[in-house]
Amino acid sequence: MIGLGWLLTVFAAAATVFTALSGDPAGPILFGIATVGLLAFTALGTVVRPKLSADTHGVRVRTLTGDHRLDWSQVRVRLVRTRRFGREVATLEIECENVPPHLLVLGWIELGTDPEDVVDVLSSLRPGAA
Repeated sequence: MIGLGWLLTVFAAAATVFTALSGDPAGPILFGIATVGLLAFTALGTVVRPKLSADTHGVRVRTLTGDHRLDWSQVRVRLVRTRRFGREVATLEIECENVPPHLLVLGWIELGTDPEDVVDVLSSLRPGAA
């Protein structure tokens, strides 16, 4: 998904230049706004990768404010299913006790895979899990 974001950013930048050279007054403004938005979201996705990693000691969540290392005793992990736009969507919720960020909601875009698979892996890494 990040690669697609960078590709779309380059396309939007090229469209900005093309419309500016063609004399279209509104085109460069609209494509420029799209370029800046795509650049911001794609750069964010690139900087905070990987968003989530885990081992037998706990989980590590990467955000713009830095890495947050959380022991297994500080977190509760659960899979939440909701209906959005007529289809069921699974998200991973990590609830942190007394440690900001207090609730992290991660979907398949942030995780890079199906949240159900991530919950299974996290459950197997957690000490004392059956």
